[in-house]
Amino acid sequence: MIDLRSDTATRPTEGMRRAIADAAVGDEQKREDPSVNALQERVAALLGQEAAIFVPTATMANQIALKLHSRPGDVLIAEENAHVAIYEYGGAGAHAGLMTLGLPGDRGRLSPEQVRRAAEPSTKVADQRAAILALENTHNASGGRVWPLEDLDEAVLSARQLGLAVHLDGARLLNASTALGVAPAEISAGFDTVTLCLSKGLGCPLGALLSGSGELMERAWREKHLFGGAMRQAGIVAAAGLYALDNHVGRLADDHARARALAEALHAAGVPVDLEQVETNFVQIDVAPLGLDRSDAIARLGTAGVGLSSTPHPTLLRAVTHLEIGDEDIARASELIPEALFAPVGA
Repeated sequence: MIDLRSDTATRPTEGMRRAIADAAVGDEQKREDPSVNALQERVAALLGQEAAIFVPTATMANQIALKLHSRPGDVLIAEENAHVAIYEYGGAGAHAGLMTLGLPGDRGRLSPEQVRRAAEPSTKVADQRAAILALENTHNASGGRVWPLEDLDEAVLSARQLGLAVHLDGARLLNASTALGVAPAEISAGFDTVTLCLSKGLGCPLGALLSGSGELMERAWREKHLFGGAMRQAGIVAAAGLYALDNHVGRLADDHARARALAEALHAAGVPVDLEQVETNFVQIDVAPLGLDRSDAIARLGTAGVGLSSTPHPTLLRAVTHLEIGDEDIARASELIPEALFAPVGA
């Protein structure tokens, strides 16, 4: 199986497994695990923030951030298909008591005008208030799209002017910085809090970090415990993160190049792919023009030996490149996908 369902399909490389086996560990709850401490310090600096905390998942990191910036009954503003809005099981309401206002985005982006309208204060003092703007970069549901720095800065500025906290779901932030050719901090330093995931393009088995000011991260430690995210000898996992930062960041450009190669080959074969959408390691295929429904298309591809996954959009499938996909896989998938999708019914 050529597994293009997600970059979460990656498994630790041999080098990463050695780093895990050799990890220096301690009691993470007591802040005595040297590998965890080193990872937190390194990621905070990478993202242009004062401090960071290590947690099991990016969803937990996002949910902690939302609690830090709000009170129950407040409003979270996000793009309508953002991860925090559709993939976190209603966590914003369940954990922070937030109402989520999902706004229609353009390539996953919100304009300053949209933010201003959404955050317009009520004339009634007792009414709910907009408290947080959460942005996602890269934007998963839009096909791994990247915010241009100017657009991102304008959205953040508009939130600041309205007194909103701003959170960046940067699960794939390093894909965005690779695509833009800038340091990660140029994207993330202006946010109050930033999430970075280790288990996607970086290839770690699990783990994420939430970063922000020293004061916010001290508060985040308590929230981490409340979420059940406190750990003991977590250095065996943090060591994978340190290894990934040393060895797997530079190669993200390879994933992007392979996604582009796949997209161009599929487009040339007549598969409905919008090449303008391919900015990082995602390729989206629209099966509607082929007269197929999503489940049928996925089944056909699976039988042919290629794994693709669904998206929030009813007719769009996605292929996601990652460190376990090589040039030969792309060449083979470029042949198998059109064969499967164009095959007559019952063939």
